[in-house]
Amino acid sequence: FPRTYKYLHSILETKGEKKKKGKMCPTKQKQKHHHHHHSHRSSTTVAAAEGQGAGVEDWRQEAINGGSLKHVDLHTGSNGWASPPGDVFSLRGPNYLTKKTKVPSGPWLLQPASVDWLRSNAKLDHVLARPDNRVMNSLKSSNLQGKSLKTFLVAVNLQVPGRDHHSAVFYFATKEDEGLQPGSLLYRFVHGDDNFRNSRFKIVNRIVKGPWIVKAAVGNYAACLLGKALKCNYFVGDNYLEIDVDIGSSAIASAILHLALGYVTAVTIDMGFLVEAQSEDELPEKLFGAVRICQMEMSSATYVENSSNAVSFKRGLHSGHPNGSNSNINCSKSKVQAEEGSNNGGM
Repeated sequence: FPRTYKYLHSILETKGEKKKKGKMCPTKQKQKHHHHHHSHRSSTTVAAAEGQGAGVEDWRQEAINGGSLKHVDLHTGSNGWASPPGDVFSLRGPNYLTKKTKVPSGPWLLQPASVDWLRSNAKLDHVLARPDNRVMNSLKSSNLQGKSLKTFLVAVNLQVPGRDHHSAVFYFATKEDEGLQPGSLLYRFVHGDDNFRNSRFKIVNRIVKGPWIVKAAVGNYAACLLGKALKCNYFVGDNYLEIDVDIGSSAIASAILHLALGYVTAVTIDMGFLVEAQSEDELPEKLFGAVRICQMEMSSATYVENSSNAVSFKRGLHSGHPNGSNSNINCSKSKVQAEEGSNNGGM
């Protein structure tokens, strides 16, 4: 890892000097994004969630259309997000414990409910508790009309360190007027303790398009137990779970991410989130949500203020990583293959 880190660090320094010359001031970035985002928002509609649902509830449609990162076509879109089918991810199958076989995931357990790409002066924690969170506000408005009363939200907040702090927030929701299935693995994850969550929260990454250096650093297909590799904070409300993933808690993860961000406009990546199955009765594994980020521009992030008054309440805060912020990430492609073999390339 030290040798890999030095290599990545030297690349990042070189790219940093090049990027400084053409850097746009924050004010101009904000003005450029506002014009682009406003012109697209009126034309963005989602009739169905990439073929895996018959339709989209009004509140979720509103949330998808209003995202700070636009919803785009799965195959041709850029600078936006889409919902890849679960079948592009290979997960542990029914016979995994005996035969180590993996199978396509199939439909997600939850439905996509928008993506936010945010920038702030400080790290954004517990975004669902912010009074200005548009996804939660859309759901609350639906609740006031007597709709979606059982709907449960799961948000994954990937916190990107830097001079400006960024957050990529992915929102997923149960179907209209359906709650979490009692006794299911996802239900146990939501209502479990931090040790259980940290031992089960997994991400699977798949590079759809990108330069060789990104594929070499990230791997074409890689899996990682985020709760063990990075510091994760869990926030639980009456109708939601938010998982804040502090990428800055690992020097190696930060280096790999910043390398990838240097090529972000040329990268399309699929990310799937799941609760890892570790016993026969929990198999086969299923994604609770997935998102495709398509050649995103850093400047498209929406700026939000972060102050002590920004969050109205904090409930259910858990500091997830047992070893603190000095832990090393163990999500490299080689680590995954060493632990579970190279069958389908992941955990």
